[in-house]
Amino acid sequence: MFTENIKLSSYSHYKIGGPARYFFSGENTDEIIKAIEKARQLKTPIFILGGGTNILFSYDGFNGLILKPDIQFIKKSGNVLRVGAGVPITQLLNYSFAKDLSGLEWLAGVPGTLGGTIRGNAGAFGGEIKDVVHEVVSLDISGRRAKIIKRNNQECDFNYRSSIFKKKDGKEIVLETILTLKKGNREEMSANIEKNMNYRHQNQPLEYPSIGSIFKNVDIKKVPKNRHKKFEAVVKNDPFSVIPVAYLISEAGLKGISYGGAMISPKHPNFIVNVLNATANDVKNLIQLAKKEVKKIFNIELEEEIVRL
Repeated sequence: MFTENIKLSSYSHYKIGGPARYFFSGENTDEIIKAIEKARQLKTPIFILGGGTNILFSYDGFNGLILKPDIQFIKKSGNVLRVGAGVPITQLLNYSFAKDLSGLEWLAGVPGTLGGTIRGNAGAFGGEIKDVVHEVVSLDISGRRAKIIKRNNQECDFNYRSSIFKKKDGKEIVLETILTLKKGNREEMSANIEKNMNYRHQNQPLEYPSIGSIFKNVDIKKVPKNRHKKFEAVVKNDPFSVIPVAYLISEAGLKGISYGGAMISPKHPNFIVNVLNATANDVKNLIQLAKKEVKKIFNIELEEEIVRL
C-alpha cells in the first residue's frame, strides 16, 4: 500500500530533505482513512503533506508515513465552487478565471494546494483565503476512529496565517472546501492577475528553490506605540497593518548573507533560497541569524511561518 524510502527532496519546493520511511498519496477520503488505519497498525507517526511549499524537511528525513491528500476535483454551482484539497492553486485560479468568477486574483503566483492554503490561511496583496471560504470539510484523526467534520467560516477560526486546522497540528486533514466567489469582469481580473504576477517576478527570487516567506510579518500592534513612528514609512496592509520582515532583515544588514548553500535573498530578504545544494542545517543557521540580529537591533521577536519536520 505504501511506497517506502522516498526522497522528501522530491516533494519539497526547497529541493531539500532526507528519506521518508513510508509515503502514500490518497485520492479520496476512503483511501486516506485506510492509510491512517495502516499507519496505526504499524505504530508509525503520520505527517500530512500538501504542496511542500512551506516545509523545511531535515536531512534525517521522517521515520513515519508522509500522507498526501491528493483529492482533486472542482465542481461549480453558480458562483460557488466545491474544491478538493489536493487541487493546485494555479489550477483553481485558472478555472475560476475561465468561469469569470472573481475573488482569487490575489492567489496569482502562489504555489501549493488548496488544502495547505486553507490550513495556513494564506494571503497576499491584501486578500486572504478566509475571505471566500464558506465551508470546510475535514477528517479528524485524533481519536480511535477518524470522523468527518464540516465547519462554516467562523468555526474554522481563521487568523493571520493560521486556522483551526493548523492549531490541530496534523490531527485534522482538510478534504474539501466550498468557496463563494462573485461574478467578475474578465478584463479586470486579467489585469489584476498580471499585475500580481509581475510584482512577484520583480520582487521575489523565483529563480531559486525556496519555501516562500520564512517569517510572518510583524503586527504593528505588537510593537510599543512609542516606536510606531520609526516604522510608519514601511507599514503595509497584510490585510491589517504590519511591519514587513523583509525590511527588518534588510536593515539588520543581512541581505545576501549566505551559509553553506543557502542565502538570504538580496531581492527579498524574507526568502532564504537554495543557491547551491543547501542543507536543512544551512537554512536553520540563517533563520537563527535573522532572529538574533532583528532582536538585537529592533527588539522584535520574529515568528516563523514555515513548518519544520
